[in-house]
Amino acid sequence: MAYSMTGYGRGETIQDDRRVTVEIKSINNRFCDIQVRQSRVLQSLETRTRELVSRRLSRGKIDVSINFEDNSESAYSVHCDLGLAKAYAQALRQISETVTGPETLSASQIARFNDVLRVESAQIDPESVWKLLEATLEQAIDNLMAMRHNEGSKLISDIKAKAVRLLELKEKVAIRAPLVPAEYRQRLSERVESLLNDQSRKFYDEQRLAAEVLLFADKCAIDEELVRLDSHLHQLASILLEEGAIGKKLDFLLQEINREINTIGSKANDLELVQQVVEMKSELEKIREQIQNIE
Repeated sequence: MAYSMTGYGRGETIQDDRRVTVEIKSINNRFCDIQVRQSRVLQSLETRTRELVSRRLSRGKIDVSINFEDNSESAYSVHCDLGLAKAYAQALRQISETVTGPETLSASQIARFNDVLRVESAQIDPESVWKLLEATLEQAIDNLMAMRHNEGSKLISDIKAKAVRLLELKEKVAIRAPLVPAEYRQRLSERVESLLNDQSRKFYDEQRLAAEVLLFADKCAIDEELVRLDSHLHQLASILLEEGAIGKKLDFLLQEINREINTIGSKANDLELVQQVVEMKSELEKIREQIQNIE
């Protein structure tokens, strides 16, 4: 069954004091456009993240958001700039002696000033974090694919119904087409009779009438177009049963179907055929809109 390109998936993994959360959103796109948002400590793993996502998802604009929390004791380190602390202390003593007299300074007072204490994230082991991230990514993608599968099933069902309607209209065209030259002959004969009356046989014999009808029938013949259209529509039904990414196949096939319908419409010198062609183009456009959502 085909997959929609629209969906959302979330995954979360907690191990010891570490927690990884991944959210993946996807919308329609002709290509596979992956955007990754994550903290700086995970930047070294971005390439692996993109490779994993691209293996599972072939089309769509994909937004991957990764949150990593490390609450272990070794996750952070605090650095003290002793030179800056001494400079702050000396400056405070000078102010105190000048304004209010000697004053005792505490370490906590000095520590409040900017850049005296600096918190830094400890270096992480990429391999240990990747194990957590990989499992979480797979979980999020599985959830995303489940939603895309459900949406894709509904889209395929709708497209199948419209494809059946196209086949019905094609059959009506195939039944109507052979009748058009015969009706043209009848109208032409009646027109000649009404204009020439008794002189019609003198100026317009059966041979000339047959030549006119033959020329008309050749111009409006759509047998080849109907054969190709029938083949394309059955191929459409076959592709809809395939697994995996079928969006690009369907897009190309619809272009071919549209070409045949346009040719039939240009040759159709008949009001009923034109009306059926208009209905076919309407159904085809509805299918085209739906396949834009299919991977």
